[in-house]
Amino acid sequence: MAVISAFDVLGPNMIGPSSSHTAGAVAIALLAQKMIAGQIIEAEFTLYGSFSRTYRGHGTDRALLGGIMGFKTDDRRIRDSFSIAQQRGLRYSFLTNEKDKDVHPNTVDIRITCLNGRTYSVRGESLGGGKVRISRIDHIDVDFSGEYSTLIIIHRDRLGVLAHITRCLSEGYVNIAFMKLFRETKGDRAYSIIEFDGSLPDHMVSRIYENPDVQDVMFIPVKGENENGF
Repeated sequence: MAVISAFDVLGPNMIGPSSSHTAGAVAIALLAQKMIAGQIIEAEFTLYGSFSRTYRGHGTDRALLGGIMGFKTDDRRIRDSFSIAQQRGLRYSFLTNEKDKDVHPNTVDIRITCLNGRTYSVRGESLGGGKVRISRIDHIDVDFSGEYSTLIIIHRDRLGVLAHITRCLSEGYVNIAFMKLFRETKGDRAYSIIEFDGSLPDHMVSRIYENPDVQDVMFIPVKGENENGF
């Protein structure tokens, strides 16, 4: 028998009329924002399914823009996301895609451009009740929720890289809850997604970078843990 929590019934603390179309949208964009170390200067949002049809009326556009600026689901500034983005010099645009049907009905692709010129692409899905899933990063399928502290490690698909990563985490007494590997093709770029309990030691990211096949390390803290990143 499925277990239904009070959170599933009541939903999250939020600004806006819909846990799926507003709170979920904020959560997706906030996760994307936490993944990026540099300053974001432009965000392009491509909306699918019901997101694409109702985003203006349900405030999904304001929610996504607020999340990419670091606002949480209950932040009252979400109502003023457009004017705040303009004040900050953040360029943004909203596109709709109603042709691709083989996606979750509440899906958004976020293309992020940073001040240093680097671009990132993140796909997120709003699952209901404010819960979300990140399902793609830079065109590689992944799967994580942001409900745990999360490390995203981009590396070459080489022998010994995973052993290095797990050894670093073990030395730092990091208790792994879930660990998944996603890759383009054998020997090409790979993404290791590690969800864990508790916080991350300050030195851990630099320690992981010691392997020459590690290209990028992103850390998404769960609320209350290492809230300022590393």
